[in-house]
Amino acid sequence: MNYDVLDMPKSGDTVVVGMSGGVDSTLTALLLKEKGCRVIGVTMSLWDGTLPEIKSDKPMKEACYGPGEEENIAECEKFCAEHGIEYHVIKVQEEYKKRVLEYFKAEYRAGRTPNPCIQCNRYIKFGALLDGIENLGFEYDYFCTGHYAKIVRPTEGLFGSDKKPCMIATAADITKDQTYFLNRIPSRVLEKVRFPLATLKKSEVFDLARKAKLEAANREESQDFIGEEYFDILFSDKPSVPGDIIDLDGHVLGKHKGIEHYTIGQRRGLGVAVSYPVYVQAIDAKNNVVVLAPNDALNSSAMIADDFVWPADVEPAEEFEADVKIRLASRPVKAKITKYIPEESDTTEYKGQPWLVTFAETQRAVAPGQSAVFYKDNVIRGGGIIVRGIK
Repeated sequence: MNYDVLDMPKSGDTVVVGMSGGVDSTLTALLLKEKGCRVIGVTMSLWDGTLPEIKSDKPMKEACYGPGEEENIAECEKFCAEHGIEYHVIKVQEEYKKRVLEYFKAEYRAGRTPNPCIQCNRYIKFGALLDGIENLGFEYDYFCTGHYAKIVRPTEGLFGSDKKPCMIATAADITKDQTYFLNRIPSRVLEKVRFPLATLKKSEVFDLARKAKLEAANREESQDFIGEEYFDILFSDKPSVPGDIIDLDGHVLGKHKGIEHYTIGQRRGLGVAVSYPVYVQAIDAKNNVVVLAPNDALNSSAMIADDFVWPADVEPAEEFEADVKIRLASRPVKAKITKYIPEESDTTEYKGQPWLVTFAETQRAVAPGQSAVFYKDNVIRGGGIIVRGIK
């Protein structure tokens, strides 16, 4: 299938730029301003101060959610003032708490591995933030962010339909590609979305930022949605429930401190003494058990996923082939995707039509709760949530 890359904002267009204080969003705003666009900067305020501020002798890593937000906002305000850019802070704390923080805790407590960045993009950055912009009452032509991705449109109908929706394609710098995180954004939202850094490499972004003497070029990049120092505090609303750590034969190897502290594929911090390397192979929330196994036992030939988002809601009518990513850091692997018809013995409550994904080569540590994203010709054709791997 062929695709057209959609035009970027042009001189005279009104463009809202989502700003975090980092180099990517700051440079995005500057490039659009220099292009002759009317730029309006907006920052979403996530931090509500309900978690205590942690004092530490060690430097804390940059994170999306934390008390450092005030400093980030001050940096955005300063940049916008220096460059004649209108600037607004939009509070989204309540929606963030419900859609991201509570989701994050609930998923871990259910024995799954959440992906808060995907949830945040869908419901906050490209959801609550856009609602907040609308509530401010100004008209705009485009909403831009510093993500590394492209917006394209197919030249023919998708999956045999007559729909030609906006779709997400991989960026020029594949090492920084962020399309995996964007897979659940609806096509209707993408109509006004553009990513001006799509054709740039990260090294070029830093070069441009340094030449422009942007303070953001010297900032540490945000790596996590929340600092690891806050993990235990975040989960302190309910006591952890210790339970057994077992091997594949059911032998008790030790005690876990609560299943929310474990994820599939984990090796460090297990607290058991075994004569061979072991990893978390499964988390049984119903029985409050963590299962350990040798590395080879973590391989899956297939998986089942559901809760899919398809471009323009066009679900495939029949099986198809695509490249699939099962986590951000994994390389895409070829797979055959077919509709899954649950057997009577399958008591899983699916959220829609589940699909069976059969890998061309086995995949390690398929983690329930993570996203499975399908790519064809470097364009996202759909994305769902992993239910379970098939060993």
